[in-house]
Amino acid sequence: MAVTGVEGVALLVGRVLLGGVLAFMGLNHFMQPDGMAAYAEAKGIPFPRAAVLFSGGQLAFGGVLLALGAYPVLAAGALASFFVVVTPMMHDFWAVPDDQVQDEMTGFLKNVGLLGASLLVLALAGQEWAYAAGVGL
Repeated sequence: MAVTGVEGVALLVGRVLLGGVLAFMGLNHFMQPDGMAAYAEAKGIPFPRAAVLFSGGQLAFGGVLLALGAYPVLAAGALASFFVVVTPMMHDFWAVPDDQVQDEMTGFLKNVGLLGASLLVLALAGQEWAYAAGVGL
């Protein structure tokens, strides 16, 4: 049964907002690859430029699909796998100097929240979504 009415509109707006923000975050990886690669290298990430571009692709791919309401399992999978891998590697607040703890903890908690949202999308993937492309549902 399709989610319709006010709930359908809320799902549409939430999907577009979340997907749009995640897609923008992914595009940012392509607009600022050198700075992001330097940060990844400082965190000990192997092949930092390739990692930045690949992870940007995951975010952009998942965000666009989510915003469109297309292939929600693929969207949620790309997003959740990004957050599961990247969050502890890039935002290791427990292993940084005291003056960096708050910034890294904020990034860590933001990513955990976005992982939760990605898992919610996965949980809803089997339902018919109003105002969605309907592909892969």
